[in-house]
Amino acid sequence: MKSPESLQKAAAWALPYWTRGQAGRETPRDLFRVLYFGWLVALTLKLLGSAWDVSWHFKWLRDDLAPPHLLNSAGTALVVALTIIHGYTGYGVDKLALRLIQWGTGVFLVAVPLDLINHRVNGLDITSWSPSHIMLYVGTFFMIMGVIRGWFLGAEPGRERLVVLGAFFAFFLENVHFPEQHQEYGTLSIGAWDNGVRYAEQILLNFAADQMGRPVDRIMMTGFALPVPDFLYPVYAVVAGLSVLVVARMMIGRFGAATLVAAGYVGFRTVIWPLLTFTGFPPSAVPFFLIVGGLLVDVAFLVRHPAVRAVLGSAGVTAAAYGALWAQNALLGPVYGALKGQDDLLGAPPLVLDSALWAGLGLMVAWLAVEWFNGRRALQPQPMEARVIATATP
Repeated sequence: MKSPESLQKAAAWALPYWTRGQAGRETPRDLFRVLYFGWLVALTLKLLGSAWDVSWHFKWLRDDLAPPHLLNSAGTALVVALTIIHGYTGYGVDKLALRLIQWGTGVFLVAVPLDLINHRVNGLDITSWSPSHIMLYVGTFFMIMGVIRGWFLGAEPGRERLVVLGAFFAFFLENVHFPEQHQEYGTLSIGAWDNGVRYAEQILLNFAADQMGRPVDRIMMTGFALPVPDFLYPVYAVVAGLSVLVVARMMIGRFGAATLVAAGYVGFRTVIWPLLTFTGFPPSAVPFFLIVGGLLVDVAFLVRHPAVRAVLGSAGVTAAAYGALWAQNALLGPVYGALKGQDDLLGAPPLVLDSALWAGLGLMVAWLAVEWFNGRRALQPQPMEARVIATATP
């Protein structure tokens, strides 16, 4: 805990900056770094809370004041504070970045009470794909997009700029991929059920069964754990998740950027996996295939012509991602399961191979759109009015 003297010094440093201004103000370098490192802390809290939240809901009956919700709320409180600071002072953002942050935060805050009402009216609603949950992801999507734009335009060139930009894209990928965790937890929960193991507490199973009007059996368990079509997981992962990696590679501008962003997110999921399971929470499949997809995105950028890169890249990336998913499901899961006496412990959600065509077409459309946008407004650092300067004063 900081001493009163430290708090007084921090207040003495910050208060002179608390003046009304328009977005696009010249921003002192130290203030710019404090604001965006504040965003890193806020998004880390939300990441930890959301990672715990999915596992929690596959074990316990829902509780508005559950520890994961409280951890996520701490991050949200910091997000709101940073949004107010940007909006009031105009520091660290241009107009578009500010609007993205404000609208994203606003949609998220509106979605929170709607989600609470939804649970009161519709009961458990564990699926990550419900309308109120999707509003939470959409709000966070625009919020992080604004943060990425603000840092991308304002940060000084150098290693720190690239590393932090990569971190923001890892948070962005986590938010986009988040609903897929329902299937990643669900497929292992069903595998455990078939082996006589129940991850969920009996009160949760009874609640879900009563809501579905069935006894606690495998059909109920499937409806509880995998309530969406099987094709949704790979198609969404390729179109949405790998599109994020395409944009990350383009904006970071370094070979290996897409691979490292994917590896950062997957690495977090890999670290959090034993921390959750060793404390009694259900495990999930880990999307290792995203790293393979990221690597192929990086390779695709060796092609210089944008349209050719998008067409060839989408085909290669889709094939690689589906191949990695198949290998994870068919090879890695059973091998690890044989060692542990369970099946598919590190497998993947059911894979519908016929969906690869639609996933590839969707990724190609998204990739071509990104290339077109980049051709009109180059995704490279441009001078902005809210430039970071060392000589600026409050």
